[in-house]
Amino acid sequence: MPEPVKKTVSAFAKKPKTQVAEEGATVVFETETEKPDAKVRWQSNTKDLASGDKYMIKADGNKHSLTIQAVTKEDGTAYAVIAGGSKVKFDLKVKEKEVMEEVKLEVKKEVKEKEEEAQGGAGDPAAPAATDTLAPEEAPAPAETPAAADTTPVAPQPGANIQAHDTPGFDESQAPDTKTDLTGLFTEKPQSGEVAVGENINFVAKVNAASLLKKPTIKWFKGKWMDLASKSGKSLQLKELYDRNSKVYTFEMQIIAAKPSFAGAYRCEVSSRDKFDSCNFDLTVHEARAVEGFDIRAAFRRTSVDGSEEAGELDFSALLKKRDSFFKGSPGHRASKSQVKSEPDEDVWEILQKAKASEYEKIAFQYGITDLRGMLKRLKKMRKEEKKSEAFLKKLDPAYQVEKGHKMKLCIEVANEDVDVKWLKNGQEIQSTGSKYIFESVGNKRYLTINHCSLSDDATYTCVVGDEKCTTELFVKEPPVTITSNLEDQMVMKGERVELECEVSEEGATVKWEKDGVELTRDESFKYRFKKDGRKHVLIINEATKEDCGHYTVKTNGGESMAELMVSEKELEVYQNIADLTVKAKDEAVFKCEVSDETVKGIWYKNGVEVKADARTHITHIGRIHKLTIDDVKPEDQGDYTFVPEGYAFNLSAKLNFLEVKIDYVPRQDPPKIHLDCMGHTADSTIVVVAGNKLRLDVPITGDPAPTVIWTKGEKAGSEVAAETWSIKDGDVMTEGDGRLHVESTKGHCIFTIEGADKQDEGLYSVIVRNPAGEDKADINVKVVDAPDPPSAPRILSVGEDSCVVQWDPPKSDGGNPIIGYVLERKKKKSYRWMRLNFDPYTDTTYEAKRMIEGVEYEMRVYAVNAIGMSCHSAASQPFIPVAPTSEPVGLCVDDISDTTISLKWRTPEHLGSSELDGYGVEYCKEGSDEWVPAFEGLTERTSVIIRDLPTGEKMQFRVKAYNMAGPSAPTSLAQAVTIREIMQKPKIWIPRNLRQTLIKKVEETINLVIPFQGKPRPVITWSKDGEPLNPKQVSIRNSDTDTILFIRKSERKDSGKYEVKLQIENVEDTASISIQIVDLPGSPEKLKIMDVWGFNVALEWKPPKDNGNCEITGYMVQKADKKTMEWYTVYELYRRTNCVVADLIMGNEYIFRIYAVNMVGLSLEPCFSADSAYIQKTGFEYKPPTYKEHDFSEAPKFTHPLVSRSVIAGYNATLSCSVRGIPKPKVTWYKNKMDISNEAKYRMFSKQGVLTLEIRKPCSFDGGVYMCKAVNASGEDAVECKLEIRPPGTFPQAQITKEERDKQMNKAD
Repeated sequence: MPEPVKKTVSAFAKKPKTQVAEEGATVVFETETEKPDAKVRWQSNTKDLASGDKYMIKADGNKHSLTIQAVTKEDGTAYAVIAGGSKVKFDLKVKEKEVMEEVKLEVKKEVKEKEEEAQGGAGDPAAPAATDTLAPEEAPAPAETPAAADTTPVAPQPGANIQAHDTPGFDESQAPDTKTDLTGLFTEKPQSGEVAVGENINFVAKVNAASLLKKPTIKWFKGKWMDLASKSGKSLQLKELYDRNSKVYTFEMQIIAAKPSFAGAYRCEVSSRDKFDSCNFDLTVHEARAVEGFDIRAAFRRTSVDGSEEAGELDFSALLKKRDSFFKGSPGHRASKSQVKSEPDEDVWEILQKAKASEYEKIAFQYGITDLRGMLKRLKKMRKEEKKSEAFLKKLDPAYQVEKGHKMKLCIEVANEDVDVKWLKNGQEIQSTGSKYIFESVGNKRYLTINHCSLSDDATYTCVVGDEKCTTELFVKEPPVTITSNLEDQMVMKGERVELECEVSEEGATVKWEKDGVELTRDESFKYRFKKDGRKHVLIINEATKEDCGHYTVKTNGGESMAELMVSEKELEVYQNIADLTVKAKDEAVFKCEVSDETVKGIWYKNGVEVKADARTHITHIGRIHKLTIDDVKPEDQGDYTFVPEGYAFNLSAKLNFLEVKIDYVPRQDPPKIHLDCMGHTADSTIVVVAGNKLRLDVPITGDPAPTVIWTKGEKAGSEVAAETWSIKDGDVMTEGDGRLHVESTKGHCIFTIEGADKQDEGLYSVIVRNPAGEDKADINVKVVDAPDPPSAPRILSVGEDSCVVQWDPPKSDGGNPIIGYVLERKKKKSYRWMRLNFDPYTDTTYEAKRMIEGVEYEMRVYAVNAIGMSCHSAASQPFIPVAPTSEPVGLCVDDISDTTISLKWRTPEHLGSSELDGYGVEYCKEGSDEWVPAFEGLTERTSVIIRDLPTGEKMQFRVKAYNMAGPSAPTSLAQAVTIREIMQKPKIWIPRNLRQTLIKKVEETINLVIPFQGKPRPVITWSKDGEPLNPKQVSIRNSDTDTILFIRKSERKDSGKYEVKLQIENVEDTASISIQIVDLPGSPEKLKIMDVWGFNVALEWKPPKDNGNCEITGYMVQKADKKTMEWYTVYELYRRTNCVVADLIMGNEYIFRIYAVNMVGLSLEPCFSADSAYIQKTGFEYKPPTYKEHDFSEAPKFTHPLVSRSVIAGYNATLSCSVRGIPKPKVTWYKNKMDISNEAKYRMFSKQGVLTLEIRKPCSFDGGVYMCKAVNASGEDAVECKLEIRPPGTFPQAQITKEERDKQMNKAD
């Protein structure tokens, strides 16, 4: 029956938080549990903590606390608290006292400055002084080197419980870590997390965009290939926020209702133009904690009756990782977690060119290349040297690689722009049909774009230009097939059907099945069957045998999964037990039993002696029924009969009682007598009974008249005091015991029975018989034996790559029989199935368990075995993980060096194993010495480090070790010793592209210029403006080892000018200049006059403003108002001249006028008003229509304005305009390259009052050419033409049309 789904339960109501403290302080971590009686354990680096001088552990109801006294550097590590099935991790960060004091002073200074600014306002004379110090949020600077970190607040470490510095309640214990600066684009990286099934979790990444020229782009990945942007939906949401004040982008990935399959490694990548950064993190999904009261024994069932698997999902995706390297990683090793710096994707073709011929097949399997023979042919062609081409300026690369489903763009450059090219695929010309292939021609570049690449596009592509051609190979890379649902361990009975099932990421994928490292195939007996159903793959074993036990593995090119199959003999079930019989002489006695297996044979015993078939005794076996028949029963047939099934360690027993009928004709009196010797025992005999079985004491007695029987039990053997008494007289029970006790008497027998004997029934039993003739007494010693108590919880002494050594203590009670051995079981932490490790009892109390999977969490438990049976299982051991040390770090090199410091960097080890990497240790020693000195205390998680206070001029050797749970790896050292001496580097200033031209800013805007440079030792930096030193009250300068920053909080007009920066190292220097222009609103125009008034028109004239705002006047805004209403209406906007005519005025109204000046900042604050007003006179006259004779107005078409040649950018709508006159209205036709385009959908033609316009929608390179407009009427025709050039974005026209050419076209049209 499937197990019910457990609801997710968290053992903690309040979780402890990460804290930061200085050396010598006392730190308290507090937590609260859901239940007051929950047992809580505290750990440091996976080791349990106990109360003492250093640590103080308290528990008060559901409140628990851990106090660490006198914190030192060694206490700065990872901690955890465990309650039930829940585990919460947190950190303690320890800071030096000097660093803490500096951080406190810096924070207090910033808070004080902000308070002064808030209180002083604009009129406070102390306000200008506040500009001397740059607030971090107002002048964000790039990440500084450690030399400059002493005076600049550092961003807090991600994941730490640190509040912002500008909050009034800043806690001193939460000061930022000055020794773990973030590098790259991230100011906060997403951290690895743990979540229970069904709960939500958020991952947050932050990027400071103050120094970026373009908005950063972020991508979230799972594993190495899966882009999560396409998976966004109900279970995954991606969010983006931007803070304009701090200029920080916040990117958030939220996982909703986590499932076991969500566990694994994740990666976050951010890029902005030429900058890139990435971060790896992991997600662990825990199973729901078992609810109190749940019977855990129900989870130990391996299979159901029909052989199907138990319900429940066991996920191994977070444990079985794809190996980092196909060649260097051993088969049993898997990388469990991605590192802080993700390795760049390698080009498959570069690997092929460098690899040996013997490794081609492995590379092809790893990267999804199926055509091995074609791959070798292409490799041979690529190695041939190409001759210099005259037709090609740039040829195709020898090979390209693209992922399946993505787009590929091939590009060449030809020497002749007008030449035509052909594209071939495997020798066949590619036709432009549909959207699969797109051909483009931009200048001398030719493009072939292949959309939605599939395996059919994996071919040879050729570009032909005349008689020459260039060829390339396109490899379409299939994403690796990963295992999404892993195999599960199984234990089945012999002869049952076994189905091992897994699920992969793609349908139709090819998988390989192995047993103990040997590939499985369909043999002649069809023992193994392979079933494929979509993404599910099933291995079927019809009838399991003992030979089928082992480890089964399913492999794909993207991972593998392993499970263990164990086959045990079937347990024999008893459907009908044999029963006690009481028969008379000459009657028939039949013992009958029924068992579950028809093939099981058995042997019958009488009082321990095998029964043989004879004339009176018949033994039969029909199906599941076994019979023993005794004809003509005699007194000697009385006794104990037992049936023992062959091959099974149990038996079935019953008693045959012979009932003898006697008639006494002469009454007589005989004294009572107890005849124990008839059962083969003496009076001092000890009877042994197994606990839980029936104890039957049958004592033969004689006596006339029938004696009274009294049974008594002493406390112990040899005791005179009776604890309990039972009496029988004339067959009636005189004294009753409890319900388990039965006392009966028959003629000649007294029977004492205890149902379900237990340990308390052990002791000395006495039977007394009395009648008038006398009495007799006998003692019987009863011993009850049972299975032993469970052993103590096993302890894990040590772990290896795939093994562990476990030890336990013997049980407190052996059940009355000596312990003959122990049976061990193990299970995976997230599984409910326990797997037996030994079937024969193991005599020792120390055992080495092998054949485990590295990186998987296991638990162990033990059973004790004696002659009676097996005890209950012990408590489970603490969870443990088999791990091995990592390989050595790679790529150790010197990044930078000075007179007393050196900067080293390296890459993560190629093989990490399944344990999390704890960090790196760096050591150094003098050349010729073998005394290695640690460069710093503890470990570092970064792959770069700066070592300080080294002796100048000394030759030093350095090495790095990687540490994990299993200990340090082999060291990696520099190839040769390094001399500690700084290397001089000439100073060089790198002016950003946006500062190479004049920087224009508005008044009161903030100016923040970041100028990077290089030079060693640190150069002397000098700023000046127009040859004079800068005013420190207005301009602030901040310098670091790699850049210098000029900051002006509120710019003014006087800040305009030419700024020069100079770097100087000894006698070598470099200079650069930056022009800054501060612009403002212009002044108002001057002397607006009304020059003339005629008809409905007024002529105005004015003078430009004296103050143009430090930039060009772009125009004027002219407005008019009727003196009656005084409502202002705009006549002209951005009017360029200083005189204009205002027309269409209303007769009889009086008008006044005003004018604003306009520049790039905006309108002037005040307008210039006209001193006088203009009155429009009313004039009356009588209209006399003129007399004229009819005139012929017909006129041949003539273009009054010609078409003008243009050069436009591809993708943007373009228009061609001209004007024509003619009577009657001529018919207009447009042509392109002398072809009529009137009916083309790409073009639209307009005609309004003689102005003709042709609109070309989103032109491409094919729309370039000669366009002609032709007008025709009854009086004649005329035509004009122009040339249209289409250029790609980002390019400039090859030839500009000069003013003289435009005039010639106008004259030609006239």
